[in-house]
Amino acid sequence: MVALVLLYWYLPVLPEMTQDYADRAYQLMGVGLAIPAFSLLVLLSLWRLGRLSALWRRAWLALLAFSLAGWEIATLSDPQYGGEWGQRLLGPPTWIAFLRLAVLLYLGFIFWSPRVTLSTTRRTLLLLEKPFLFLLRLRLPRRRPAEAPVERPAMKAVKREEEVPPQPPPKPAAPVPSSPSRLRKAVMEVWRREKATPLAPSQPVITASGWELPPLELLDSSPEAELRPVDNEKRARVLEEALASYGVEAKVAQVNPGPTVTQFGVEPGWERRFREVKDKDKNGNVRVRKEEVSRTRVKVERIVSLQNDLAMALAVPAVRIEAPVPGKAMVGVEVPNASFTVVGLRSVIESTPFQRLRPKAALALALGKGAGGEVVVADLAKMPHLLIAGSTGSGKTVCLNALICCLMMYNSPEDLRLMMVDPKRVELVAYNRVPHMAFPIIVDREKAVEALRWLNLEMDNRYKKFAEVAARNLEDYNKKSKTRLPYLVLFIDELADLMMTAFEEVESGLCRLAQLARATGIHLVVATQRPSVDVVTGLIKANFPTRLSFAVTQLVDSRTILDMAGAEKLLGRGDMLFLPTDATKPKRLQGCYVSDGEIERLVAFWSRQKGAIAPIAEPTAPAAKEGEDSLLEAARRLAKEHKKLSASFLQRQLQVGYPRAAKLMETLEKEELAAKENPNPTS
Repeated sequence: MVALVLLYWYLPVLPEMTQDYADRAYQLMGVGLAIPAFSLLVLLSLWRLGRLSALWRRAWLALLAFSLAGWEIATLSDPQYGGEWGQRLLGPPTWIAFLRLAVLLYLGFIFWSPRVTLSTTRRTLLLLEKPFLFLLRLRLPRRRPAEAPVERPAMKAVKREEEVPPQPPPKPAAPVPSSPSRLRKAVMEVWRREKATPLAPSQPVITASGWELPPLELLDSSPEAELRPVDNEKRARVLEEALASYGVEAKVAQVNPGPTVTQFGVEPGWERRFREVKDKDKNGNVRVRKEEVSRTRVKVERIVSLQNDLAMALAVPAVRIEAPVPGKAMVGVEVPNASFTVVGLRSVIESTPFQRLRPKAALALALGKGAGGEVVVADLAKMPHLLIAGSTGSGKTVCLNALICCLMMYNSPEDLRLMMVDPKRVELVAYNRVPHMAFPIIVDREKAVEALRWLNLEMDNRYKKFAEVAARNLEDYNKKSKTRLPYLVLFIDELADLMMTAFEEVESGLCRLAQLARATGIHLVVATQRPSVDVVTGLIKANFPTRLSFAVTQLVDSRTILDMAGAEKLLGRGDMLFLPTDATKPKRLQGCYVSDGEIERLVAFWSRQKGAIAPIAEPTAPAAKEGEDSLLEAARRLAKEHKKLSASFLQRQLQVGYPRAAKLMETLEKEELAAKENPNPTS
């Protein structure tokens, strides 16, 4: 009431009084009158944005600094704008006023956003550092020449010894080696110095018999794969839209990027059924709405049937669908990556799964990395044999080299002996200098058949030795017996070539070894580029439960090697399907890659130890005299063990044809080691 009475009393003179006070205030402060209004406006904006609680401690100081800076700018432009207080506070427009303005602006930015301001200041100082150093270097006096006398040499010498550590004397230049062996050693030493990792070198591992195992530094370290989650998110969105366009409700729940393909885990949605329900509103109008009646899960077969359509939607050559993913309630859609990543043998050997398997398994193998990037390893002793198939150029021989190198990395010649059959004569010849070889690499077809016969006889001899000491397998025999038997692993690079030469002998020899040789420590790794039914017969497939398939050309070949489709859609260059004994579906892998340089370094490492320690005596087949059959000695042993002999009995035991068995029978009859057969048994 008092305010209203005063307002009514001074109403006639109120405009004149307001104008006088405004003029007097503007004369005193000038533009500074806008400071309270500007500050209030900014604080209201921050309060509306919800950021006032986080900035209220620094907002007042920042607004004060910016307001003073704006007041000073107005005063510098025109003293009348700053008012009497601004002129007294800021003073005349000198360089001190401009310096004060810069400090006020910098403090305002500091109080408002300290991190951004300090980081910007640091970058600016770093940019200005080089010009300042250059100018400073120009102003510094140049060093005096070495011949000029220097004052106080003793003190300067002591100071130099304290500041600069003593340098080692320079090494003399190495002489150029003359012989090829010395040149190879020198190149190896240079390679080791260049490829050395910053980690400490591994200590040499010496076995009980004196063999030194090769270090991991002999293998190349492959770079890690660069994953692109943005591209995977885009492809997942395209995959969901493509499935929805074909009427399949699904959601990408998991993305597992791998070296060759990326696996998208798709969760099937629901198939919904609706019915139309008619209702009336208050005005009597009829409205139709849909009501869900039932829903069922989308069948997996509907997603599998869309392989080609999904490949077209994702713009890739082929899409492989794993339905379902083992151990997960989802369908795996494997989409090829834009670029392939090489999986090095060293990266798989250094992984945790391989290091856990190696102490437990004598024949640990590094196979590669799965579609989701996980490392896949296996034990050859538990397989116990491996069948590999793939077309030319798919990575089959590289896989064989990786398996051989992996076995030689952790097994000495006392523990492991290798036998290799290479009809191509160029793929496995590099291992001929390795002391692990039981025989030189076999390149002739006839010698390959003889090697299979010798391996069957060696298996029988080992079983006899096991029976003498009551041992069940090779590990049990090595613990009980004084003598130690090594593992024997046979690698065959091309089975089709051997099957064309001697079909019956090769098939029967391989099947007998695959059935019986597991306990004796004899294992087979057989590869072929033509997995047809006349090469990989039903009897061979039944005895090789562990199979590995690279890219093949036809669906029939995939069904021959894996009993299912899928290998014809592989991408090549090491992309493979691995079917272990304990799995019903194959697993997609990117195989390990071993370069020729790694193989040469590993072979050179083992060949240098061949003369230092005497290798184990190589097993040899019983030699036959000139003009005699090579199986005559085996036939004589059978004649001593059995009282009655016949040509058909020799044919079954020695795995030969009837004419050869009849000739052996005639020789035994001449030597009176076997009784003559009665040509007419009814008389």
